[in-house]
Amino acid sequence: MAGSGIKTEKLYYSIGEVARIFDVNTSLIRFWENEFDIIKPQRNKKGNRLFTRADVDNFHLIYNLVKERGYTIQGAKDKLRNNPQDSFDEFELIKTLKSVREFLAEIREGLDKEAKQMLKQP
Repeated sequence: MAGSGIKTEKLYYSIGEVARIFDVNTSLIRFWENEFDIIKPQRNKKGNRLFTRADVDNFHLIYNLVKERGYTIQGAKDKLRNNPQDSFDEFELIKTLKSVREFLAEIREGLDKEAKQMLKQP
């Protein structure tokens, strides 16, 4: 799942780091920044973008709507504008369900190994 690459909490993320988190190129990050009002990176003295954790969370919402659920850019904008809390709640639910699915798959894998070992014993 894209976005699962965040391991430590940072104050700011570079555009390259954000692109790696979502496995997209930096031009897409810049495009989404221009298209979606909820992305508002700060800039350092050199003009480099400094994305906060809140920006990364907003990219998660956008990524979920556009890349995973197939919304158009305009459709995602409308969804976020008209129902921002619903969008966030849906995203959180999907994230939780994916985690549960992964956990259950691990349990099943462990049970399969145990069953194979039990069948090998005389």
